[in-house]
Amino acid sequence: MEIRFYIQMLQRGWWIILVVALVAALASLGSSYVAIPQYQASARFILAPSQELINSPDVLRSLDTLDKTSVVVTYSEVMNSRRIFENAAATIGKNTSDLDEYTVLAVVLPSSSVLDLSVSGPNPKVVSALANAIGLQTISYTGRLNQVYNLDFLDTATPPKEPFSPQPVRDLGLSILLGLVVGAILVILGEQIRMPIDALRRRSLIDQSSSAYNRKYFQRKLEEEQAKNVSGDLGMGLIQLDGLSDLIENMPPIITQQLLHEVTRKLRNELRGNDMVGRWSDVSFAVLLPATPETAAIRTLNRIKQALTEPIYITQTHDSVQLHPFVAVKVCQPKELIDVFISRSEAALMQSKQQYFANEAETEKQ
Repeated sequence: MEIRFYIQMLQRGWWIILVVALVAALASLGSSYVAIPQYQASARFILAPSQELINSPDVLRSLDTLDKTSVVVTYSEVMNSRRIFENAAATIGKNTSDLDEYTVLAVVLPSSSVLDLSVSGPNPKVVSALANAIGLQTISYTGRLNQVYNLDFLDTATPPKEPFSPQPVRDLGLSILLGLVVGAILVILGEQIRMPIDALRRRSLIDQSSSAYNRKYFQRKLEEEQAKNVSGDLGMGLIQLDGLSDLIENMPPIITQQLLHEVTRKLRNELRGNDMVGRWSDVSFAVLLPATPETAAIRTLNRIKQALTEPIYITQTHDSVQLHPFVAVKVCQPKELIDVFISRSEAALMQSKQQYFANEAETEKQ
């Protein structure tokens, strides 16, 4: 259920995801076009005991020392030093200011006595020459300080044929993928922010006890429909539930809510998709019937009255409640004031009740 919910979010915001991915792709292509190609050359070095001391009684102690990472780490720090860099730059005929765009990184390969030196920059020949020069300077410098170990080339650096950056095809694919992910995140976050706002907005329009629209919103929709009413086919029906008049103030809220929700459900079952149900007062409801001629509106209200004549069963108390509905319907004339139309509708409802009680009194006399 949760997965389907997120899928629906993404389907509604597919265009946002597409736009973000497209922007990311264009940004990637643009950056690849203006970026200066960067090349990288690598050289590897091995640190081992001096051959001259291989038969020395101290060789075992030297080998034990070599196993300690502090020794090779010290050599890597020398290789990374500014002094070695300056000497190497001079060796290849460059000033250090000419090499500001070049980076040097020497690291110790895990569980080994091998150092890896990489140099990156915009010129493939310079990066390889600089890597080899740094290696030679490090070998020369450390050889004067420490004769127990020898540092030597394992692999020399060669000029790279292709730049490692930018790689338009790879970068474009990654940018599109990142754009899709970011777009999806934006869609989900936007939905998460919008949903509470929609829920609050809807809550302000709904009567919580009955789940029908409240009277304020119902009258606003009535005014909007009247503004479009040119045929005189805008109907409104009022339904008063006399059976609830003496009960609703004393019933527990949960039972009141169940009753009113059931009334709303029955009303909606008798209406079309564009019709609307509102709670008019504590014991009365209203239905809005756009584009409905008077005869059709009367038939609709008669169906509603028939449906509400049946008692509603209360599950908590196992009792049933007779609603005793009274209904009236009027059709709003073009350009008729809403207040006048509402007064006519309420008067018709009152007349319907009076007529019913008059008929009842006449029947009793007979």
